[in-house]
Amino acid sequence: MVIEWVLLGAGIAILVGIFMLLSRVYLGPTVFDRILATNAMGTKTVIFLALLGFISKRPEFLDTALAYAIINFVSTIAILKFVEFKKIG
Repeated sequence: MVIEWVLLGAGIAILVGIFMLLSRVYLGPTVFDRILATNAMGTKTVIFLALLGFISKRPEFLDTALAYAIINFVSTIAILKFVEFKKIG
């Protein structure tokens, strides 16, 4: 019974962190701060999906979380490359 409250508290803490990062995306002074905050939001989303899968005892969420992590990583690298060099190729 105690573990459910701990997991619920962890989920709420992750969601609060995501909303704090959302303010950094909106108010970031540079484009690199915004990209970093967006990447951190993606990472927190992956952790939240894994936690949600653990709470609901459905391991399929872990597959979704891993796929989202790969997409998050590749898109962050592509966006950083585009911002720095103004082209993808």
